[in-house]
Amino acid sequence: MDILRNANLPEVTSKDGKSLPIIGMGTFGNDKYKSSEVAAAVLGAIKAGYRFFDGAAAYGNEEDIGRVYQQAFAQGLVKREELFILSKLWNDMHGPGKVIAALKKTLKDLQLDYLDAYLVHWPFPNYHAPGAGIDDRHPDARPFFVDEFMATWTQMEALVDAGLVRYIGVSNMTIPKLREVLPLCRRRPVFNEVEMHPAFQQPELFRYCQEQGVIPLAYSPLGSAERPARDTEVTDIEVFKMSELVEIAKRHSVHPALVCLKWATQRGHIPVPFSVKESEYTDNYKAVYSDPLSEEEMRIIEKADKGDRLIKAKVFLWPGAKDWRNIWDLEGVIDRTGWKEN
Repeated sequence: MDILRNANLPEVTSKDGKSLPIIGMGTFGNDKYKSSEVAAAVLGAIKAGYRFFDGAAAYGNEEDIGRVYQQAFAQGLVKREELFILSKLWNDMHGPGKVIAALKKTLKDLQLDYLDAYLVHWPFPNYHAPGAGIDDRHPDARPFFVDEFMATWTQMEALVDAGLVRYIGVSNMTIPKLREVLPLCRRRPVFNEVEMHPAFQQPELFRYCQEQGVIPLAYSPLGSAERPARDTEVTDIEVFKMSELVEIAKRHSVHPALVCLKWATQRGHIPVPFSVKESEYTDNYKAVYSDPLSEEEMRIIEKADKGDRLIKAKVFLWPGAKDWRNIWDLEGVIDRTGWKEN
């Protein structure tokens, strides 16, 4: 499939000037779908034109996806150098010597010699067991400490030095955390992957990342209606029902989901929507290259921001934390509410 780039889309480039795909395919579905189903969707997405795939060791599907990549290469659907493949370091692998071990496991599972990007999945080593409840507190969970994070980050930098990873980045980082980390980096993060959608636009973080040369990636760019129940609250916005999106979708004769993606790419961050349905992931891809939103529609969506975080990350709270808000530094400083050093 050869779809021309939309001239209205901003160019997204890495620090070394490489042009990046404006939309990626997410692969987090292990709470609802078999890894084989997710892998099959990856193969279909390659055929549909996707070249950016966002994964993680924690998703539990890298072995199946690795087989799909090899199938795509063998069939001549795509060359390795034409794909941008991203994975993430899970929380239980932050310790000394563990980062390279985690990466090598990911490379083995994906059957690759290198990754295009490798991110620190969360900025603390707060592991939670599969099926953890929303009130669980892992006894070893802890708030963010810059010296601990940098001990992990220097291992990430070494992966680039060794030629195993092209770019490194972070995920779920707030402005206060970035302000502590960025001055200490020998290799600065190229990406920060965070929740962004029309109901939760994070304008301050978006601008800060742009100013610092960090590319924002957006997970849950459609509002994650199928997110785990532990992250839901009765006051949560249903993104697809936002009146502004519904009206704009009617004008364009599309589903509100596609308006979310048009908005994201025209704004300048890279969304990574997930679906195992061919009709959905194909429509998602086509939407960002056709029928752009007008400047007026972009302004309407900007003003519709509800500031409603939907992925709350309750399972990562440390003992003594009050609630999920403590993770996100809402007062503009590193929040360590309730923390007591053992």
